[in-house]
Amino acid sequence: MTAVGMDAASQPAPADSRVGHPAAPRTQVPVRRILPVLAAAAAGLALLASFPPYNLWWLAPVGVALLTIAVHGRRVTGGLALGAVTGAAFFTPLLHWTNTQVGWTPWLLLSGLQTLYVALLGGALAAAGRLVRRWPGLLAPVTAVLWVAQEALRDRTPFGGFPWARLAFSQADSPLLRLAALGGAPAVTFAVALVGGLIAAAVLRGSVAVARRAALLLAAAGVVGLAAVVPVGRPDGRTVTVGFVQGNVPRLGLDFNAQRQQVLRNHVTGTEELARKVAAGTAPRPDLVIWPENASDVDPVADPVAGELITRAAQAVDAPILVGSLLQGPGDRVRNVGLVWLPTGGPVDTYVKRHPVPFAEYVPMRALARKVTTKVDLVRADFLAGDRAGVLRVGPARVGDVICFEVAYDGLVRDTVTGGAELIVTQTNNATFDADEAGQQLAMVRLRAVEHGRDAMMVSTVGISGFVTADGRVHSATGFNTAAAESRELTLSRTRTLATRLGAVPEYVMLGAAAIVLVGAAVVRSPRSVTADNELDSEGET
Repeated sequence: MTAVGMDAASQPAPADSRVGHPAAPRTQVPVRRILPVLAAAAAGLALLASFPPYNLWWLAPVGVALLTIAVHGRRVTGGLALGAVTGAAFFTPLLHWTNTQVGWTPWLLLSGLQTLYVALLGGALAAAGRLVRRWPGLLAPVTAVLWVAQEALRDRTPFGGFPWARLAFSQADSPLLRLAALGGAPAVTFAVALVGGLIAAAVLRGSVAVARRAALLLAAAGVVGLAAVVPVGRPDGRTVTVGFVQGNVPRLGLDFNAQRQQVLRNHVTGTEELARKVAAGTAPRPDLVIWPENASDVDPVADPVAGELITRAAQAVDAPILVGSLLQGPGDRVRNVGLVWLPTGGPVDTYVKRHPVPFAEYVPMRALARKVTTKVDLVRADFLAGDRAGVLRVGPARVGDVICFEVAYDGLVRDTVTGGAELIVTQTNNATFDADEAGQQLAMVRLRAVEHGRDAMMVSTVGISGFVTADGRVHSATGFNTAAAESRELTLSRTRTLATRLGAVPEYVMLGAAAIVLVGAAVVRSPRSVTADNELDSEGET
């Protein structure tokens, strides 16, 4: 026996705190502590890869499963910590585009804030373990309703919330997208998390029969299979030809605003190019044309030169144009608008953006925010919020207009459809971001088209622009940081999907279920106490 072996043998074996359980070798302790952390980090990376630009939608339920497994059998504090690991691994790289122009401070602050919500989710999943250990069949539905609850909270707080990167928005190429026609984004998120919960249940129940574990995995596949046969809405109205112009900007970045005259002229030139394509027979003649957000940051109502340029463009294509513009006033305030401009008669109707972006279009608590970063002073004038839904008559179509990030908010889009919109339009400006952000936004437009059974489109200053039919498919998508002008026949619709009719009801039902879960977890005692913050109970070991 070696000296090292004799020394080890001479030491008494440490007693385990649990009666009847032999002590685990010391070398196993670090491994058992690090595995949940690795699983939580892998969960965040799997979620990341499910979103554009990667578009591996099937990894979203895998990410849900990994976080569920990581927090299983933990105390709430452990769940909070592991949820934070997942959130950081997910949001920090996903939101990298916020660092493109304004530096790392806003990027890390926003990523950190979103991480807190996933941390709360991890804590809630850990707390719900009391119920799950008593009734193991609840694992998947409990996981699903808690994910919906986390997103509902994140979508609304603070300052109106930030609904970016909901599970539903990762499913643009998935059969689960079709569930949006039944219950909107919350229904899709529920289904993704339910599949993830079923996968987690199959992994965690390692001691049960193989057939039962296989049944759980088949149930997960069955959810996806059933979603694939859900009917989506079919527009039933007349057809119209819609054009869009992506004028591009001289330089990407925050100084696109300093180039506003050139940006306006780019969109005039693009519209004239579309008119030439129509005359040459290479593009159908549009009944209406859509310009993106910030196409004219010169107020065309107050500036006669800008107004004349837009009129020239509308006359060239012989169609009304929905112009993304800024209007000055009242006072020193600004309004971000969609402006209907006729070839003769000029502006006739206006939609004012209802949800200006905090710290980008207005600065809450400006004095305090300035102590964090002086970048807030780039927002010189706070934007005013509109007070009505964006339903505009543009030529032969009633257009549901949402501007930029508004497409992420369920209620703002639904309000246009219930207000009579026959076509959904998202006007956006991605010049201060990058192609990844634009791709993530286009995925939201695809979900909205299916959710409301409407043809839709996204029109950007620099890309990505494209038409989206009511089945969620993208047509004539443009590249990023390039000029383009396209037209296509779309079908209008006035019918309403079940999701449109129900509105937020499915989400409220799931929130009620999540509240019952958390209350139940608080009053139900676990049949076997968890004795350490980072220690799996015997049922959870695999």
